[in-house]
Amino acid sequence: MTTIDAPVELQNTEYCNYRSPLSTRYASKEMQYNFSDQKKFSTWRKLWIYLAKAEKELGLDISAAQIAELEAAVHDIDFPAAAEHEKRVRHDVMAHVHTLGERCPLAAPIIHLGATSCYVGDNTDLIVLKNGLELLLPRLVAVIKQLGSFAKQYKSLPILGFTHLQPAQLTTVGKRASLWLNDLLMDERALSRAKDDLRFRGVKGTTGTQASFLQLFKGDGEKVRALDKRVAELAGFDKRYIVTGQTYSRKVDLEVISALSGLGATVHKMCSDIRILASRKELEEPFEVSQIGSSAMPYKRNPMRSERCCALARHLITLHANAANTHAVQWLERTLDDSANRRITLAEAFLTADATLLTLLNICQGLVVYPKVIARHIAQELPFMATENIIMAMVQAGGDRQVCHEKIRVLSHEAGAQVKQHGRDNDLIERVKKDGYFAPIISQLDKILDASTFIGRAPEQVDEFLDEEVDPIIAKYADSLINVDKPVALNI
Repeated sequence: MTTIDAPVELQNTEYCNYRSPLSTRYASKEMQYNFSDQKKFSTWRKLWIYLAKAEKELGLDISAAQIAELEAAVHDIDFPAAAEHEKRVRHDVMAHVHTLGERCPLAAPIIHLGATSCYVGDNTDLIVLKNGLELLLPRLVAVIKQLGSFAKQYKSLPILGFTHLQPAQLTTVGKRASLWLNDLLMDERALSRAKDDLRFRGVKGTTGTQASFLQLFKGDGEKVRALDKRVAELAGFDKRYIVTGQTYSRKVDLEVISALSGLGATVHKMCSDIRILASRKELEEPFEVSQIGSSAMPYKRNPMRSERCCALARHLITLHANAANTHAVQWLERTLDDSANRRITLAEAFLTADATLLTLLNICQGLVVYPKVIARHIAQELPFMATENIIMAMVQAGGDRQVCHEKIRVLSHEAGAQVKQHGRDNDLIERVKKDGYFAPIISQLDKILDASTFIGRAPEQVDEFLDEEVDPIIAKYADSLINVDKPVALNI
């Protein structure tokens, strides 16, 4: 049996309770507030005000004084009292109805009038999801802007390309960054669409039929329809779900989490690439002056930011299954087995995405490239890649293609043996220079081995991509990117 073995004076402190690392280490204050109790329950109170205002506009006997009393209490929440009520009634919404009623005795009779729990619960979730996406999208575009500048700066710097994690034809540092950018643009599109597709649940009643409101308005269906529309407008939504069960469809959650999970996959791929390149000492994430890479090996410069991004991204990816399974098991008009899961999944998805983007922005603001290391690695592989060009040059100088091919094949195998069996540098070009057969093209070898001639249209592709795909997205968020170049300081 596990017991609390901390000193008595410490047992009631926050350090003896579980605290999520997403709150204590990683996520921003803004995103934490978005999923806080204060935000949640003050939004419930705002929704009760919207409902009362709309019902008053449509003729119900609700006074301006009752609404004013509710408006004065939006943020004045007695959390201990609400907790005591919930212990007694075992219902979170009714606990807060009673708590607000005690604070607002004049308005108490009209709080939650005609509504079901999902009126405040689901509509608040939709507001929180919308606000969460509004926080994430500028962060994502800030990453895109920083990475776009990096791609432009290094669009012409040759670097070994890799397929199957084996050296392949050359690409450029900037072109590789554009591949990461392309995925991030897809994430912006997915998150933007998820935000724009969000609607308001509105006032639908216990099974979505609006029966309670139809009774409240004595059978006047047009007033019920107007009430639904007006409450949505007051909450800041111009669209609402016309049909729902008791809840809005959990397919909505799945669409949002799918977009966030896709972002996780993008970040994991990008930061895995950075970790591979860091292991080759070609590229490096920021490393602070006093940062320690290893407690045992003081020389190490571990890519801990990229590793953190990968760790968080993996968690984000897995949350997709939670949302999918929750939607799948909502029987008929609703079951409550969504509730506890959503309390965890929705918050963790946004907090994790937020933490991941903050860390990724920090990485992109300080990426370091080592051109000389890159050039050395190219020099080790380029001779093999240049063999076809050498053959073409010999044919143009009057040589026989088949004879030249056989000589290059033999010399390449000899050079390969030096590299693999003896750990020496690739000496293929030295072997070519010593073979009299290749005398007609010796003066051309430097040109043939110019790495910049092996990168195709990579620089032009980067420019075209930035102009046509990246810059319009950055312009779209221009008002949100005022401080994008300000260094992001990580909590830990």
